[in-house]
Amino acid sequence: MNRKFFLLITAILLGLTHGAEAQQPTKVPRIGFLSSTSASAILSRVEAFRQGLHELGYVEGKNIVIEWRYADGNLERLPDLAAELVRLKVDVIVTGGPAPTRSAKQATATIPIVMGFDDDPVGSGFVASLAHPGGNITGLSTLALEISGKQLELLKEIVSRLSRVNVLGNASQPGHPQALKGINHIADALDVHIQYVEIREPKDIDIAFRTGNKERAEAVLVLTTPRPYFSTKTGDRPRGTGPTPGNIR
Repeated sequence: MNRKFFLLITAILLGLTHGAEAQQPTKVPRIGFLSSTSASAILSRVEAFRQGLHELGYVEGKNIVIEWRYADGNLERLPDLAAELVRLKVDVIVTGGPAPTRSAKQATATIPIVMGFDDDPVGSGFVASLAHPGGNITGLSTLALEISGKQLELLKEIVSRLSRVNVLGNASQPGHPQALKGINHIADALDVHIQYVEIREPKDIDIAFRTGNKERAEAVLVLTTPRPYFSTKTGDRPRGTGPTPGNIR
């Protein structure tokens, strides 16, 4: 999945840079890569990105330059990192999620931006529509509004008598309001009660499950987030990663 994901980004990226390269044969294309996580957290995706470029004849340091910028889980660094890429006059900026995309959008209206993914690009204000993005941003959408609702439908199929579900997330994260909207929409149709639980610190996880047990929740849906739910200090998970979507009975 990671390989296909970044091969698609590579294809879009090369299309954007082809015109400039044709006009200036001696110019080496320069890509800005902006991520909210650390390099180690997305190592497999980075390698897939490099491999995709290599298969198309582009080798980093030889005929293409990549400016890697990582916020290491500190989203407050993203605006400065995006501005730095703009000052370097990169030909295109590849973003690894909604937060980097927003920072890149605020930093430039002219440099093409290829977003690795966004839960709702239209709702986030990144593009005018999925069919006709407009502006300087294009890329991939996770269709979170539709998928989050589908997750609840699958839970209902697994647990036919499902009536109460806890949803764990962080309302400050891009895409979470849209995902929750999709879940609530389907919940009404399925006659399922949704209890949203805000997760901001590791201790909130334990509280959420204790509360869920007390309220007799029958399943849990976990929304993804670029912010770490666990820190390396506790040894639970690396910075820059969070829970994956799923359900727990």
